[in-house]
Amino acid sequence: MSAARTTGAVPEVTRAQALAYRVVAQQLDRPGGDVADLSVLDLGVQDSPPGSAAASLAARTAAGSEEAEAATPERLDDARRWVTVWAVRGAPHLLRRRDVRPMALATWPADADDAAARLAGYGQGVRKRSGDALAALRSAAEAMAAVVGERMAKGDASGAVTRHGPDDLAEYCRSCGTVHISDQLMRLAALPAGLAVDQSTTPLTLRPIPNWDGVPEAQAGASHLVRAYLRLHGPATPKEVAAYLQTTQAAVKAAWPDADELAEVSVDGRTAWVPADRLDALRDAPEPEVVRLLPRSDPWLMGRDRELLVPEAAHRKALWPVLGFPGAVLVDGEVAGTWRTRASGKRLDVTVSCFRPLTKPETAAIEDEAARIAALRGHAEATVSTTDA
Repeated sequence: MSAARTTGAVPEVTRAQALAYRVVAQQLDRPGGDVADLSVLDLGVQDSPPGSAAASLAARTAAGSEEAEAATPERLDDARRWVTVWAVRGAPHLLRRRDVRPMALATWPADADDAAARLAGYGQGVRKRSGDALAALRSAAEAMAAVVGERMAKGDASGAVTRHGPDDLAEYCRSCGTVHISDQLMRLAALPAGLAVDQSTTPLTLRPIPNWDGVPEAQAGASHLVRAYLRLHGPATPKEVAAYLQTTQAAVKAAWPDADELAEVSVDGRTAWVPADRLDALRDAPEPEVVRLLPRSDPWLMGRDRELLVPEAAHRKALWPVLGFPGAVLVDGEVAGTWRTRASGKRLDVTVSCFRPLTKPETAAIEDEAARIAALRGHAEATVSTTDA
């Protein structure tokens, strides 16, 4: 369906309302309940670098609670409940076990143009060679399913797929000086091939997911991902959803919910949408009173409207540099700075670069959050120091 305007007056929403809504929608207000019920898991929680997903879940659970204990790295290794796969954009995501097959179906490209967009540089190369990116992805997925019959290191899997698959799947790699399947193609083929990722090993390994139903025949359920994005990151636009999924706006609009399922709003003059049943929650979201240390791949930072999340260009540059993203210090719905860590024996040193002066209560709350991060990483204590960004 097209992202058409709804009839009648369009409600106006401020940036502050949008951010306040997202705090609740992404459960950064720590409402309690089973960790597996956290709404951010509907899109998966990115786990890069490894351990980030646990930190993201910890940011949404109360310290010392049963759900906090269930979100520890040790508990998240339970393959009966959790699986890590290369999902959206080829990035590692922690998923509920029951959501793995639906994610494979929903992220399977709708057509060759969709596949080329998701495959980024490799997809554009296929297009230039007048090839079919969707056919290439299917060939790669079938090859991976055939060769990875047991736990296998990524490099070994890459070599095996290169030998097994069609010749046109491989490209020359400057960094390693050999010809092998492209990294992005391998990443996007792994999930439809039914392969999970284990980032706790060195090198990273792939393993078959039991009872896999084979490479998808066609896309199914993409609209569920669109709705989840609009619910968690709304108000949002088709362009932002497409950027998140790394696909075309045409592919997103084809999966766009019907007009009666959405509410159109104006966010400081920008037209965007939320699910219709979330409009009241958007209008009436309480003023946030939270302090959180978010890892660099936290769902909060995955929204594609970065100018709304962080209005100051200099602050965006600090939060999203070309290399080496830091984490974000979230204070009452606003990113108030960045944070980085350095391990020092049993201690974790946390350095906060502030976008504005912090109050004593805010600093104390940051110290509490830093202690949780330290515990998750196996450190006995944490120290916090602050600098100006």
